[in-house]
Amino acid sequence: MDDSDADMEHTAPVWAVFGDLMSGLLGAFVLILVGVVAVQMELTSHLQDEVKKRHVEEQRRMSLENALAIPLASGRITLNNGRIGISGQVLFALNSNQLQPEGRQLLNSLVPPLRAYLTTRDELLMVSGFTDNKSIRGGPFADNWELSAQRALTVTRTLIDEGMPSSMVFAAAFGAEQPVSPNTDDAARAQNRRVEMAPVPKTSNEKTPSHE
Repeated sequence: MDDSDADMEHTAPVWAVFGDLMSGLLGAFVLILVGVVAVQMELTSHLQDEVKKRHVEEQRRMSLENALAIPLASGRITLNNGRIGISGQVLFALNSNQLQPEGRQLLNSLVPPLRAYLTTRDELLMVSGFTDNKSIRGGPFADNWELSAQRALTVTRTLIDEGMPSSMVFAAAFGAEQPVSPNTDDAARAQNRRVEMAPVPKTSNEKTPSHE
């Protein structure tokens, strides 16, 4: 065997190792590239979902604003994040669940647009009662929980009396929980004495089944 043959035999394993190394690096690069692409696709999908969700929520907000344009313009109700707020003093006297004439008139005006909105979107209306944090002394109610519950029920029943289908509305009570302002003075407590109405999605078993 001459020197050239010996050099070739010595060099061949080096190139084989180098080839294996390059193949390994190429495989690792491909795996990394696939991983990066997968992450980018996941992030893109997540971003698209967020954009779509925000678009749907914006459409929902605008639809509700349009439905309640007249009472909103009059200042008799507020709308914040899909929650329709009505001051307690518009609806009830202090520590009472007896609806005042102005309150009934307002609820009557809200039924047609709310009923149309709920029907279009196949949603329910949650009526929530809230109070301030002052303890009730005497009177027919044991505590703020009971007062908020009875006020929510009064509004719910009035809406039904004024034409809202009973299947579209339900009542909830929060008592002094979830104040909109700290209960530090009379003005803040007056803000916390309120009733809110909010359209909410139906649960799956509440939706009307389809007929195939």
